[in-house]
Amino acid sequence: MANPLAQRFSAIGGFIRLMDVLSRASAYLAAAMFIAGVLVICQMVFIRYVLGMSTSWQTEFTVFSVTGAMLMGSPYVLMTGGHVAITILPDALGGVARKAMRLVASLIGLAFCGALAFASWVYVVEAYAFNWRTGTVWNPLLWPGLLPMAVGTTLLTLQYVAEILRGET
Repeated sequence: MANPLAQRFSAIGGFIRLMDVLSRASAYLAAAMFIAGVLVICQMVFIRYVLGMSTSWQTEFTVFSVTGAMLMGSPYVLMTGGHVAITILPDALGGVARKAMRLVASLIGLAFCGALAFASWVYVVEAYAFNWRTGTVWNPLLWPGLLPMAVGTTLLTLQYVAEILRGET
C-alpha cells in the first residue's frame, strides 16, 4: 500500500522511484564486483597452486571488490526487506506501536548510515587529495578501493529516506 503523502506529492513519489532504480542498479554493480572477486580468487588459486608462482595483487583486489560489493548491494537489500530483522516484539504489538517501533529503528539506521556516509566521503577525499596508496607490494591508489564504500553508504542513507517516505517502515 502506497503512502498517501507520496501519492499526493509527485516529487516524493519521484524520489522513491528514483531510489528504487538506483538501488537496483547498484545491486547489479555489486553482483559484477562480487563475480570479479570470485574470478580473481580462482585465478589466484590457479597461479599459486597449479603453476607454483607467487601472486601480488589478487588478495587486495578481492578484498576491495567483495567489500565494495557488500556495500553497493546494501541499498537493494534494504529496499527488498532482505536484511536480518528480529520482529517478534513489533509483530506481537501490531498497529500503531509496530509502526512507531519500525519508524524509530529506521531513523536510527538513517542516522548511523548518514554518519558513515559522511565519514566515508571524507576518507575518500583525503585519500585522493593526498595520493594515498595501500602500502602493499601491489601498492595501488587507495581512493578507488574506498569509493564503493562512500557510494554504497550514501545510497543506503538515501534508500532509508525513501523507505521512511514510502511509509512501510
